[in-house]
Amino acid sequence: MNYATIKKHDIANGPGVRVSLFVSGCNHHCPGCFNEAAWDFNYGQPFTDDTIQEILDALAPDYIKGLTFLGGEPLEFVNQRALLPLAERMKARFPEKTLWCYTGYDYEKEIKCDMIRKWPVTKELFRHIDVLVDGRFEIDKLDLKLRFRGSSNQRIIDIPKTLEAGEIVLWEDTGSFY
Repeated sequence: MNYATIKKHDIANGPGVRVSLFVSGCNHHCPGCFNEAAWDFNYGQPFTDDTIQEILDALAPDYIKGLTFLGGEPLEFVNQRALLPLAERMKARFPEKTLWCYTGYDYEKEIKCDMIRKWPVTKELFRHIDVLVDGRFEIDKLDLKLRFRGSSNQRIIDIPKTLEAGEIVLWEDTGSFY
């Protein structure tokens, strides 16, 4: 896997100050995408053990609230395989910090009914994800007033509560960053 960039002080992609990893590679090609360069799986730099360590080090300060995966598309199969070891190490070292993931895939149709059934890595990765922002960006549903998403069709899903309930439970935005 390659990655486009690491933002070590991101406040746009989840609550609080976060570390965000923008992976490379996306097959959605949503019109109006803010990160078209990251569609290319070869864009950016190779994701290595040193990259994982850099991210873990960036997560260490108490004021960092968590890690966010974006893209490109984190849930492309090749990206999932590379992200799982990072997610495992992050949650082992920082269990109090949250892991957010942005995807163009629909949770019920594409993740739960397809990916989780055919790829064990997906099921494992979702054991570590706290919040999933799902759905492709749709330019005709762009709404700049939305918090943590670009278009109104996208949902912010509380994954542990969803798994427990067996149905979609949306993340509750308390409006607090701390």
